[in-house]
Amino acid sequence: MEVTYLASAQSADQRLKEARKAIEASNAIYADLANKNDGSILTRYTDDACLFPPNAAPVCGKENMARFFKDGPKVHTRFIIQHLYGDGQTFVTEESYYEMTDMKGNKIDDGKVVVIWKKTKDGWKMHRDMFSSNHPSK
Repeated sequence: MEVTYLASAQSADQRLKEARKAIEASNAIYADLANKNDGSILTRYTDDACLFPPNAAPVCGKENMARFFKDGPKVHTRFIIQHLYGDGQTFVTEESYYEMTDMKGNKIDDGKVVVIWKKTKDGWKMHRDMFSSNHPSK
């Protein structure tokens, strides 16, 4: 029985490592896609995804999310994964910090992110995306 449990735990660890690699790659290009203003950022999300932005109602569905991202600020965003939970097979939850700078490299914000990632036929996609600044709203 121990051998079965150990093998199962090791394979779950491997799946989480693979999921983390895919999520890190997706996070690395996220801001670049947002800066294009052509809706290409939506390729990072499931078809039935929802955003949970700070100080606003949830934004669900590709059409509404496209409106949310359209004409957004041009920024560089870096995500630093703190924890990744889940089975690495169907869903994982990411806890991250973000750092945001303007296009000249001046820091404009930092905060936290919780994303539920869903494994799809096209790979890992964001299914629920909640984020907020570490600073009071202005």
